[in-house]
Amino acid sequence: MTINVYTEQTPNPATMKFMVNKLLINGSEDFATKESAEHSPFAKELFKFNFVNGVFFASNFVTITKTEDAEWADIEPLLKEFVKGAVESEYKIKEESSEEAPAFEGTDLEIKIQQILHDYVRPAVEQDGGAISYKSFDEGVVTVELRGSCSGCPSSTITLKSGIQNLLQRMVPEVKEVVSEAL
Repeated sequence: MTINVYTEQTPNPATMKFMVNKLLINGSEDFATKESAEHSPFAKELFKFNFVNGVFFASNFVTITKTEDAEWADIEPLLKEFVKGAVESEYKIKEESSEEAPAFEGTDLEIKIQQILHDYVRPAVEQDGGAISYKSFDEGVVTVELRGSCSGCPSSTITLKSGIQNLLQRMVPEVKEVVSEAL
């Protein structure tokens, strides 16, 4: 199989989404620091580039966060070539792999919220090179965690309040607010 890599800008100017024509991972993995990539051969190699500041994997893409002093025009071709080679060489994203479908836990209401986030919100957030995960539901407040290009993105607050919060309030009247847990 020939691996094709194409890039897509994300709402966060510091991140770029590198899409491949192959499933890389079920779920997602976030490596916000070089140290956190210790058990990911793929991410570890990416962090060897001194302009890589964060690596995030989901389904068929890797979102790379660059350092402030790097320009996409200079580094994008290098990263595209590297991602292509890494996928062709089948670099592992995680050394121990026990990925499975998400198991939702909690009360019926919490499970409903998690299902909505998984079915409706996750695909949209992934399109922008990020990921969202459910943390908790307490007294009407849903707490989520935003990762990948969503982490630190200027428009993530707007997405959170006008997109995710409105959707959940319409589908689950008990939801009063959605907040993001800072990483």
